[in-house]
Amino acid sequence: MPVLVDTSIWIEYFRTGNNSEKLDFLIDENLIVINDLILAELVPSLRIRNRRKIVKLLYNINKLELSINWDQLIEFQFKCLKNGLNGIGIPDLIVAQNAKQNHCEIYSLDSHFQLMKDILRLQLTG
Repeated sequence: MPVLVDTSIWIEYFRTGNNSEKLDFLIDENLIVINDLILAELVPSLRIRNRRKIVKLLYNINKLELSINWDQLIEFQFKCLKNGLNGIGIPDLIVAQNAKQNHCEIYSLDSHFQLMKDILRLQLTG
């Protein structure tokens, strides 16, 4: 099953090398995917730091098309709020929706995904 690697994993990987064993395994097995939202969160700061090779590598990862279903996002946010999850941002909901649409697991350090896991029936890898 493909794994959508969230921004938080990449940032930690680039900063400290933490989670490198798991991410390296997923890369070696060609299981990772990315989307334009995650690229939009990562690429600008990498470009500022002149990390051209990393930017090029990120753009070479299999990319999921973002097909935002706003009605579904509203429903996701409703379910989260109904279950007491008030701090879930739209970008996290878009990542969750994108992973579900493409039958992917999500690999993230963001605790929001763990909190949303049962409510939205997300597949997480850890």
